[in-house]
Amino acid sequence: MSEKKVDEGWKEKVEKEQETLKQENIENSTSINKKAVNTESENFEMPPVDFNLFVSSLGMQALMALGDIENPMTGSKDIQLPQGKYLIDTLEMLQVKTKGNLDSAEDNMIETMLYELRMKYIAISKDK
Repeated sequence: MSEKKVDEGWKEKVEKEQETLKQENIENSTSINKKAVNTESENFEMPPVDFNLFVSSLGMQALMALGDIENPMTGSKDIQLPQGKYLIDTLEMLQVKTKGNLDSAEDNMIETMLYELRMKYIAISKDK
């Protein structure tokens, strides 16, 4: 009886081909993901730099910290008094540092924002 000759090298060839295919798939999916990210960022336009927008964004963060509006990350209204106070203090510092350099609308906006935030802070801290 003659012995069968088995080519054991085929296993190595198949493993190499599978590894090559895996690597190609990884490279293709990475380039697709990069293209998707670039497309999204290319379509997004940042708003113009504006003092009122900056003050508003700090005010919104303070309102979230005071539990007045929902945090979009958690979906809940959590009260974080130290963070709220920090943001109010930041707005006050901004008001002091920009005094004399704002037009009347900007000055009125920051003044109104600070007043409303301080009143909310006082009301919440009394309850605690």
